[in-house]
Amino acid sequence: MAFSRFSSVRHCCNVGRLLIHATLGVFALATLTYLTHTIFDHGASQRLDRVLAQHGIERPLLCTDRGLVDLGMVSVLTAALGNERAPTVFDGTPENPTQEAVEEAAAVYREAGCDGVVALGGGSSMDLAKAVALAVTHEGDLLEYTAGLGGTAKIGPVAPLVAIPTTAGTGSEVSSGAVIIMANGEKLILASRHLVPRTAVCDPSLTVGLPPRLTAATGMDAMTHCIEALLSPQVNPPAEAVACDGIERGIREGNLLRAVQDGSDKDARWHMMMAATEGAMAFSKGLGSVHSMSHACGADQTLRLHHGTLNAVLLPTILDFNRDHVGDKYARLTAAMGCEAGTDPAEFIREFNATLGLPAGLREMGVEPDATPSLAEHAAKDVCTFTNPRPCSVEDYQRLFEVALS
Repeated sequence: MAFSRFSSVRHCCNVGRLLIHATLGVFALATLTYLTHTIFDHGASQRLDRVLAQHGIERPLLCTDRGLVDLGMVSVLTAALGNERAPTVFDGTPENPTQEAVEEAAAVYREAGCDGVVALGGGSSMDLAKAVALAVTHEGDLLEYTAGLGGTAKIGPVAPLVAIPTTAGTGSEVSSGAVIIMANGEKLILASRHLVPRTAVCDPSLTVGLPPRLTAATGMDAMTHCIEALLSPQVNPPAEAVACDGIERGIREGNLLRAVQDGSDKDARWHMMMAATEGAMAFSKGLGSVHSMSHACGADQTLRLHHGTLNAVLLPTILDFNRDHVGDKYARLTAAMGCEAGTDPAEFIREFNATLGLPAGLREMGVEPDATPSLAEHAAKDVCTFTNPRPCSVEDYQRLFEVALS
């Protein structure tokens, strides 16, 4: 598998309106004005105190997970804030956030008299934080606000929210959605412009310690976002251009493979965090059946499957399924990946997953064949199904799960 030689760091993105400027302080920050205000560079998390001040947050609830507490990342961040804005910490974020955890965190928010939410972590912590910001400002069951039940229109302004990603994958720091396992066992989407964090603090140095397998899985999560957004039939050329830029950074320029092979490569980490952010910018035009299937698998709390790994494993199956329904977009996709004309993108991704050390199929991840009927039912109801290039029925999903298991 050949990759083009890494190009120099690019400091502009016309479509995403990436504005580079020198700032007063010890480092330069890029400012992205897109779905939210984003400060982006190594060391950006050092600016959290002034970001909170900007939004009038004095008593933040910090939503994170126990792993980041044990690593000392939470204490470093809170020490930088000082006593004036010392946060109340909720570290009970599950690997796949649940309604129960949201309600627990919302109770902590109310008891501590918090006035804003800070998310520190991967997609799970950021999604949980969005749901908490919603729960503390809206009445009723969280289920009522899910997109599939018409809940988007019910969502108004939420508690002020700041997001600090520690992985380069979901891009939840700039997206309008959150995925939560509801009390009924379904993994459903909350979506509203009100759920976009007011500021995203993207500090690639926070990802330097990620192990290779997690780097690979989160990186393929970002690539899947870019790829599914590109292929979505919705009309949004700017989002497609952003998606192609993310694919180029991750695959054609070799940054994902470099980050996996050398986790201390700060340049590769910078580009992968940018690709993750771009992935979420791009999927404003919709995702597809990879995510529908991934959400179905991720709802099983006994397996505790990683969302990014699921996306990587399922992506080739859906690329095969959509092949005759995307017009010339596979040519654009292969060009963005740096492949020769005529390359089969599904086969390329299978080989790329193997190079990254990711599983070849769902069976390797613990999914059993007898689960396919219920998984297919769940996937067919997922809102991402409706922006897949090819219509996908329950029967189609059952066959697709069977293929992905092999």
